[in-house]
Amino acid sequence: MTMAKKRPKLIALDGGTGYHKATFDDPEIARHIDDLIYIRDFSDDDLVGAAGLIIPCRTPPEVIIPHAERILAFLNRGGLVVAMGDTGQEHWLPGISLEPVETNFWWWLEPGADLGLEIAAPDHDLFADLGKDDVSWHLHGLFDVPKGARSLIDYRDGRSVLYEDTRNYKGRLVVTSLDPMYHHGAYFMPATTRFLRGFIPWVRRSLDQQI
Repeated sequence: MTMAKKRPKLIALDGGTGYHKATFDDPEIARHIDDLIYIRDFSDDDLVGAAGLIIPCRTPPEVIIPHAERILAFLNRGGLVVAMGDTGQEHWLPGISLEPVETNFWWWLEPGADLGLEIAAPDHDLFADLGKDDVSWHLHGLFDVPKGARSLIDYRDGRSVLYEDTRNYKGRLVVTSLDPMYHHGAYFMPATTRFLRGFIPWVRRSLDQQI
């Protein structure tokens, strides 16, 4: 008898905020995540058997930095790390070049409004369920894409708000300046809900495809 292979383990860190709790309590998101770990309790033991790690947006960098070596070691063992927006990734991951930008919260009120984001890789399977409207709410920062990495969502000046790097680490890094968990968990900005309900299942699928 052939035994079914166990699905790769996906864990997420919990920053301890109300919007993180609301996000991870959403059944459309929770069903894709195997374990939820409070970030201040995060240890090497939590990564045993794990294939993917999500670091949620708007987690203060100062609580992530103590785990920087642990996260990088996991990435370089072949793990997937998803580094969400407003977490100061440049302070706890090497090779990250991020320029914070002034946020225009009201751009959509302007005539002919366009935030300036474009799907940079429409053939990528992330966009099977996501389009431009689902990634456009506002901007907090722009990345210079490292050599060998691939931008998936570009700003009009050619810099990125979400890219995937499979070349500079033994594992895979997905890094974004978007902050959907904050807005979804605070119950406003419908685009962020649509984004998460496409993005988190894609993270899950991308791990399952490794079986």
